[in-house]
Amino acid sequence: MRNLDITTLRSFVAVADAGGVTRAAGFLHLTQSAVSMQLKRLEELLGVELLDRSGRTIALTASGEQLLIYARRMVALNDEVVGRLTDQAYEGEIVLGVPHDIVYPVIPQVLKQFHAAFPRVRVRLVSSYTRALKEMFEKGECDLILTTEKALETGGEILDEKPLRWIGAPGGTAWRQTPLRLAFGRQCTFRPHVVEALDLAEIPWEVMVETESDRTIEATVSADLAVHTMIEGTEPPHLQRVEHNGALPELPSQLINLYGAQSSKNVMHDTLADFLRRAFSKMDASRLKIA
Repeated sequence: MRNLDITTLRSFVAVADAGGVTRAAGFLHLTQSAVSMQLKRLEELLGVELLDRSGRTIALTASGEQLLIYARRMVALNDEVVGRLTDQAYEGEIVLGVPHDIVYPVIPQVLKQFHAAFPRVRVRLVSSYTRALKEMFEKGECDLILTTEKALETGGEILDEKPLRWIGAPGGTAWRQTPLRLAFGRQCTFRPHVVEALDLAEIPWEVMVETESDRTIEATVSADLAVHTMIEGTEPPHLQRVEHNGALPELPSQLINLYGAQSSKNVMHDTLADFLRRAFSKMDASRLKIA
């Protein structure tokens, strides 16, 4: 295995740009003999001549011209990586607000992707209800927020539109019970729409669990004691969509909106917003492919 050395490639690029070893050595703050030795080692490693030394000035051979294209790219990529990981401009914190029910499965992927791109930037994830997140955003306490709502307000953009689905325990029968037992968060924005759909279908219902805790809701539904509603594709692995075959009413769609991305702040802020757009777009494309 033969590995190219970035320092040697940098010297080679400098010689090509400067038109000679002497000028390149001054630019690199190295001695002329050190630069010459690096070029010799590079030629020995590759087994080709890179410089045509027959004339009064140094010129590149055909192999040298070919290597120069790659060398420039490798040196530039090296400098980009080092700059990204060490430059203080790529430090700081971004506060991202996300409703409880759409953290899974997109947000973990986005956070991982963003950390790989900006390892020195901290993303503080705030998980709450849409109403609370919008209040935080108005106060300047969040840089970006996602919401689940029926409409789009000024300053936002729609990332996706998905239907609400009935969710229950795997193989459960709670959805067959009368009255239908529901588990909801106290501030859940879906609740009025679900209740309206049940009333229009003349299906009796009762709220069995009303809590601030998503874990409590999931535990209740997992025990097949009640049903819940979630945006399609966001249900956790231990719950499943209820295949009711029309026994329960169809539920309206919800918009997944992004706020805070229309005004560009910095490259980190814009990149995180773009990662969110791509992630939800990819999630939707995957759903359509499965369907």
